[in-house]
Amino acid sequence: MHMTERIAGFFVFASSLALAVLLGGCEAPEDDYDIILPLQTSGHALSANGYGTPGPSTSSTDGASTEVWAVSNDWSDTSGAVANRAGMAWDANSGLNWEEKYTLWVQSMEKIDTHSGYSKTAMLTTPFGKELPIPALECAELSMALRVLFASWYNLPFYEEARDGSGKRIYFGHFGARTNSGRYRNTPNFRTRYDDYTGLIQSDIENNWPHDNGLRSKHIYGGGSDNNDFLGEDAGAGHYFDEILLNKRVGHFLMMFLPYFGSVNIADDANAYHVQADQVRAGDILLKRWQKRGIGHVMVVKMVEPIGGDRLTAEIFSGSMPRRQGVWESPAASKMAFTSERTGGEGENYDGEKYVDLGGGLKRWLAPQRHGGKWRQRVIPADNGDYVRWSDKETRAARPDRFDELLGEPDPDVLRDEILAIIEAKREHLRNHPSSCSARQGREQAFEELYELMEEKFSMSRDQVDEEYRILDDYVFGELVYNQSKTCCWNSTNRDMYDIIMDYANTEQQEGCSDPTVFKAEDGDFRRWADHAAELDRAGDWVAWSADESCPQGGNTGDDIQKTYGWTPWCEITGDPDPVGDDPFEPNNDRAQATNLEPGTYDGPRIVEGDEDWFTFSTADTGAVIRFNIDFAHSDGDLDVRMYRGDRQVDSGTSSSDNEVVDTTYDGTEPIYVQVFGYRGEQNAPYKITVTFEGGEDLGPACSTSDDTMDTAVELGAGTYNGLAICPDDNVDWIRIPATTGSGTVTIEFDHSQGDLDMALYKSNGSEIASATSSDDNETLDSPPGLRFLKVYGYSGASAPYSLIIED
Repeated sequence: MHMTERIAGFFVFASSLALAVLLGGCEAPEDDYDIILPLQTSGHALSANGYGTPGPSTSSTDGASTEVWAVSNDWSDTSGAVANRAGMAWDANSGLNWEEKYTLWVQSMEKIDTHSGYSKTAMLTTPFGKELPIPALECAELSMALRVLFASWYNLPFYEEARDGSGKRIYFGHFGARTNSGRYRNTPNFRTRYDDYTGLIQSDIENNWPHDNGLRSKHIYGGGSDNNDFLGEDAGAGHYFDEILLNKRVGHFLMMFLPYFGSVNIADDANAYHVQADQVRAGDILLKRWQKRGIGHVMVVKMVEPIGGDRLTAEIFSGSMPRRQGVWESPAASKMAFTSERTGGEGENYDGEKYVDLGGGLKRWLAPQRHGGKWRQRVIPADNGDYVRWSDKETRAARPDRFDELLGEPDPDVLRDEILAIIEAKREHLRNHPSSCSARQGREQAFEELYELMEEKFSMSRDQVDEEYRILDDYVFGELVYNQSKTCCWNSTNRDMYDIIMDYANTEQQEGCSDPTVFKAEDGDFRRWADHAAELDRAGDWVAWSADESCPQGGNTGDDIQKTYGWTPWCEITGDPDPVGDDPFEPNNDRAQATNLEPGTYDGPRIVEGDEDWFTFSTADTGAVIRFNIDFAHSDGDLDVRMYRGDRQVDSGTSSSDNEVVDTTYDGTEPIYVQVFGYRGEQNAPYKITVTFEGGEDLGPACSTSDDTMDTAVELGAGTYNGLAICPDDNVDWIRIPATTGSGTVTIEFDHSQGDLDMALYKSNGSEIASATSSDDNETLDSPPGLRFLKVYGYSGASAPYSLIIED
């Protein structure tokens, strides 16, 4: 695999019902619409000038009882009463057509934290002045929802075409769900059944936003959580659409439309057309297709900006299954998606199918128009130069390589960190959804990218990469073959189940290293882990298997099938890495293994070939200035320094002198890291470190949330600490136990009648060492030597005051 074949690090199935359709062998779902499955692609290609096949007649759809919203504008309009108005991201009299305005709207959405705080998403804006974070949707659902929302707000036409299981052409869009002869089966008469409040004046909207309780209570059909926790408990997609739509018909339409159409329909040229790589813009669709049936990933192009010459920077965001808020990817991670051969490029999948034949690549929504008394999809005239015909396979297949030229080569250090961030994001997804096959596959695709990068740019072998970056989780949640593994369609697994699975994995290692048992179906069930949950007195936390999405493999009574990877066996990487010479701070070659330092002076660290050193610090008082200085002989090799708050670089030392100094103010929220490395790979050993903290104030009360993650753990050495608490709104404490503390015991003392507290001990790479989860008043465990992280938490959300005793 060439370095230009970038993998986005994530893999998502088409919407659950569309997947069921394409895999075949599934019964039609029991719903109110009587839709005949399986849905199929249209079988129509666009003409040379970008026109689709005529659809329903305009006379039968305009004002029909099935109508969702009326159409009064055309996507090509650049002037007129509506087109001349200022909008969400454009000025009055802009002279732009509606496709260009759609681009501006998507690009204008502000970057914000997801509800979980683990990644970034976007703030969706509306013409009514309301803003909400992007909702939890599957990947194709997010792309389709954005297009429907925009079209409905501005009375623009929209529809997607397919064929149902009987071969009948069907159309879902602004006119409802129809065939060429009328309403499709039992689908709703939206115009007569649901309300439209778009005629309200602005003051009425501001003072009393209208609600539709029926819409508000709906969840997307077909399984997989669509909860939007930022709106409240059990706030599904219907609740979200009710909050942003005055025309409630549109919300009800989306709840019907989204489960049935997916990535395969976007791959169909009857609905979206292929675009030249050089003409990419926000709002476009980046589509991965690596199998003919069912499997794909839809990404929305979020931002495109020129950076000089013909170079661009581009970023994407996407939903996932199980549904999540749309995640906004960095430029480096986005480039891996743009340049993947799976986005319609050269190469073949393992079935010998050419990726260019599967419909993936850069696409743009077609724009319906009235044409000869019919609705007909087309490429608007202003964009004809961007259109790539399906028959032009050479141009389509060349786009990933062209994107490699357009988007440039990221700095190897940045790319490495981006790939590691993708890997960690997949691990975090698995901690919340341990059955997720998409996260397992995405993690391994990212590791393949990491192997290639580290060999090419850092001269590290696969074994060395595994030793440096693999953790036990990767082996426990090994990748599975989707259509042969019933685990893959089980979306209701959760964090409690992850804890049980990993507790079992750690138990396996207690008598000496052994190959971890992969979490998957064995003889058709998961009894091994269910029994372990019972042994832990946590049987109530184990959720029985269920087919939460279409699952033709659900009747499998044998073993799930694990994909084979050439990774280093777990027992070959469990030993402590060899120190670099006699460097007392190794291993600290990455952020996860950063050596913790208190204020003081340290001798002995060294930089040798292929090496870098990472440091972090005992928690300083909020407001303190943390200053990090290294002294070395520049004539022996030039060393440089970078300082980070979390993942963001805040200072650097890159002079040609005999010392480098960096500093920053600790704000009490993000951990501080320092990276020491040789300029252009130069070496220097040893060097001297001086760390100082200046100023600061008290960290605050026991219920502070500043220690809720491993990265923000509070540094505590040997001693007794009273007055601590797990609180209802702060149900986890992380404590960093420095390596200088040595081996000993860790005890939490509490009154079980007030709340059941548990604890677990971790290595700095995130792998669990031991846990204490009894039902007694206190918990104790042994802490081996080395930097350790202690997690104290309430069982099932319990809270209680406690004391902590760390013995050396």
